[in-house]
Amino acid sequence: MALASPAATPGDLRAAFDGSRALVTGGLGLIGSALARRLVELGASVTIIDASLPESGANLRNIESIRERVQLALVDVRCTDQLPELLRGHDYLFNLAAQVSHVASMSDPITDLDINCRAQLTLLEACRRVNPGAVIVFASTRQIYGRPEYLPVDERHPLCPVDVNGVNKMAGEAFHVVYSNAFGLKTSALRLTNTYGPGMRIKDARQTFVGIWLRNIIEGRPIEIWGGMQKRDFTYVEDVAEAFLLAATCPQAQAHAFNLGGDRVVSLLELAEMLIATNGAGQYLVRDFPEERQRIDIGDYYADDGQFRQLTGWRPRVTLERGLERTLAYFRANFHHYV
Repeated sequence: MALASPAATPGDLRAAFDGSRALVTGGLGLIGSALARRLVELGASVTIIDASLPESGANLRNIESIRERVQLALVDVRCTDQLPELLRGHDYLFNLAAQVSHVASMSDPITDLDINCRAQLTLLEACRRVNPGAVIVFASTRQIYGRPEYLPVDERHPLCPVDVNGVNKMAGEAFHVVYSNAFGLKTSALRLTNTYGPGMRIKDARQTFVGIWLRNIIEGRPIEIWGGMQKRDFTYVEDVAEAFLLAATCPQAQAHAFNLGGDRVVSLLELAEMLIATNGAGQYLVRDFPEERQRIDIGDYYADDGQFRQLTGWRPRVTLERGLERTLAYFRANFHHYV
């Protein structure tokens, strides 16, 4: 089993992953489960670590199609005594375990610190001791940029998070880069924008506002938009999973962090109209921001991800219209598993 070339294409991925051992932290969530399914398809032996916390996006339904083909460890990444044995012997580590709620990070900053910062350092230190040869890709976030000074945001943009979650994710990303530069670990990071798709948390707005919009549409309730003119980019979950695989198979990505964006930029109002059109019915209401969200809102954001595209050949393949269509169809068929 050998790494793909720096300019790997999706067609090269089977050669990279067939027969390999891959570990996915946060593997019951939206992105982790999509990544696990794709790894199984490519012939990898997959182990999932997930604490399955009730406030997370973890859902066993997300791995129903591969449940008999993966190893599942219901372990919290904060449980340091169990990490070394779980990490041992894997070729790849896709590190997606996180606390993702920005509002929760402000009301419970210590938990956010423990998961997004302290646990990341612990995991890297365990890798350095028991599996220093593993290739590691970390799920970072656009939130570390804060309110953009210019658009589109590229990797040279200053890092100035507006909430505790952004600060801790910034530290978690920096630990991965430091451990690559100082200790030779093969780490890279992807700074994700709004990821959506089948398997996301829809019971509330804790993971992303798109989730609660989907629930409201399906239940026949209005979408509530705060502000509405903010511009955003959105990445379909299967495209994000492919980006993680390409990052892992690209040695030139190591010790670097890259933006990941979507196929286009839309306002929140435009997104709501697209979702209603896809559904064939629905309505939205425009509201003022709740105070606790207004103070940590970043305004307009969309990414310049040209560095990652040039290095790996990645590009989003699922249009926003098609992605919304697939996502809505999935939740109509599986609604009771997610609410």
